[in-house]
Amino acid sequence: MAKGYVIITEDVKDAAGMGEYAKLASQTMGNAKILAFGPPAENLEGQWHGTQTVLLEFDSVEAAKQWYYSDEYQAAAKLRQAAADCHGAVVAGL
Repeated sequence: MAKGYVIITEDVKDAAGMGEYAKLASQTMGNAKILAFGPPAENLEGQWHGTQTVLLEFDSVEAAKQWYYSDEYQAAAKLRQAAADCHGAVVAGL
């Protein structure tokens, strides 16, 4: 089964709010792995969104979706969305 990857770009407006989000979100992640997190990505083509990018790995696309749409994570996501302008996607690994 292919791994599932969640990519979120965030244009942070409220660092303290993002800190609160991080505390709550980390409690919802189970066995997901944070593969990358950082300030602006080095843009190679087009226009990249946000001041930071997060890349998460899950056991499958379905596991990634279950996490993202869970009531627990959606409570945390509201904090992120209030503190930053966000874009997100889930993709399947090879």
